Amino acid sequence: MAAEQRDMKVPSVLLPVCPVCGRPMTMNLRADDRFVEDEGWREACARYEQFLTQNRDKKVLFWELGVGMNTPSIIKYPFWQMTARNPKARYVCVNRDLAYAPEPIASRSLCLAEDLNLLCDLAD
Repeated sequence: MAAEQRDMKVPSVLLPVCPVCGRPMTMNLRADDRFVEDEGWREACARYEQFLTQNRDKKVLFWELGVGMNTPSIIKYPFWQMTARNPKARYVCVNRDLAYAPEPIASRSLCLAEDLNLLCDLAD
């Protein structure tokens, strides 16, 4: 599919469709009532909660990569809250358009207004 893209678009014939109804498939985003929370999702959620519990008072870096304001209650706001509650925590945000940390955690934050492709270029 990547080889067929032009101007960041792929031909519509390459887009996946639902095998049941034939409608175009979409990413599983928490954008409406069709978000799927299956057993795999619940297991991953439990592992994440366990990690947070085990590391609640330790040195933690909350590293946010390219998270916007589509659903800030999933990543952005919890990262801010957990950083605020733990004086050993640090918050790093890399976002070309929205590199920001609220005042209560600003002194323990690093916000980079950079395109994430920069990180990929550095890795090459």
